[in-house]
Amino acid sequence: MSEIVFFLEEASARAMLEGLLPRVLPDAPRVRYVVFDGKRDMENQLIRRMRGCRVADARFVVLRDQDSADCREVKKALVEKCEASGRGARSLVRIACRELESWYLADLAAVERGLQIGGLAARQREKKYRQPDGLSNAAEELAKLTKRQYQKVGGSRAIGPYLDVSNTRSASFAAFVDGLKRIARS
Repeated sequence: MSEIVFFLEEASARAMLEGLLPRVLPDAPRVRYVVFDGKRDMENQLIRRMRGCRVADARFVVLRDQDSADCREVKKALVEKCEASGRGARSLVRIACRELESWYLADLAAVERGLQIGGLAARQREKKYRQPDGLSNAAEELAKLTKRQYQKVGGSRAIGPYLDVSNTRSASFAAFVDGLKRIARS
């Protein structure tokens, strides 16, 4: 594998990955990001953009927020698009349950360090932050928790380098990291 191509719903995911990937995949090959303008744009262009990749042994990672949709249905539809592109066997589809910000709420120590806001890590013991994948409004919760200091792209860029890759409070984050490690081994 000479390249990993990330298909991302929004720019905040790229900002987070740029800080996270060096710790998950320290020996990663070339990484390329394809950032869409939301989930509809991703769904409309995914097949064409995967087919357009000229690197024969590239691996593909598709990351999208669940939002209010059924997680299994979202993943199934994206897997079908990967298969329709002819690249399904070389693809990993992961869903951030419910939003990317759930991953941040699962690691308040990273939020505290990244945004330089004291006292957040101590709040990790609160029930809603122990398993935040179930929160339907993680972005709003994170904005309130940080007194509006969290902004999607800038906040993701600041938090990404500090996310604990062994954190399992967000099952969707743990599945994402495990999937990336499996790609690296293959």
